[in-house]
Amino acid sequence: MKVVSWNLLRLTGAAVEDVAKLIDIQKPDMLLMQEATQHMEALPGLVGGHFYRLSWLGRIHGLAVWSPTHFPRPVALSLPASRLPGRLPRRRAQIIQMGEITFANVHLSHGQLLNRRQLARIAAALQGKPSAIIGDYNAVGPVFLPGFADVGPREPTHLSGNVMPVRLDRCLAHRLVCSMADALDFGPSDHRPIRLELRVADSNSAAEGPLPIRKARPRGFYR
Repeated sequence: MKVVSWNLLRLTGAAVEDVAKLIDIQKPDMLLMQEATQHMEALPGLVGGHFYRLSWLGRIHGLAVWSPTHFPRPVALSLPASRLPGRLPRRRAQIIQMGEITFANVHLSHGQLLNRRQLARIAAALQGKPSAIIGDYNAVGPVFLPGFADVGPREPTHLSGNVMPVRLDRCLAHRLVCSMADALDFGPSDHRPIRLELRVADSNSAAEGPLPIRKARPRGFYR
């Protein structure tokens, strides 16, 4: 399964036409989006397929998923939130069942302890199924989640303050084999889209442990 994930940068980043062009060139089996506004609901009118958006209360943006094939309506999973007054509304993950694989589309909090707690909550909800947690982690440094392997691209995906390159867009996988992972060039957003090829691990590969990941060279935003 070919999966692309992209933080769109809400109103000032990628427009629905940019997302449609990315789909037309990359032809993913599934596209996960973060900071997707109501404008993205026009996507099926441009490329067909099936689309669901999960808005966040009090925010103009949320999470969204698109696929050319039909899939069950995703489920919203509430995540741990900061108890400090004035903090952002509670974040939610979008849980998607696509064939044998359960995906969690995420845009985690900036707090480095809080986003690790959010990951633990998601992992518990996935209940050991073949699964992948993909999206904008807002995490700095390594992320360890028992039973999951970091199979996402290793190159930076965002420029913090337009200066410091950081790897915010990631994928943690459980009982899956990743045969390809890379990051495309920057488009209209301040995040690079990431691209992965995932499949359910068979009994032999599961017994051998994580398989080496074939890293593809970046091919540009639309190539």
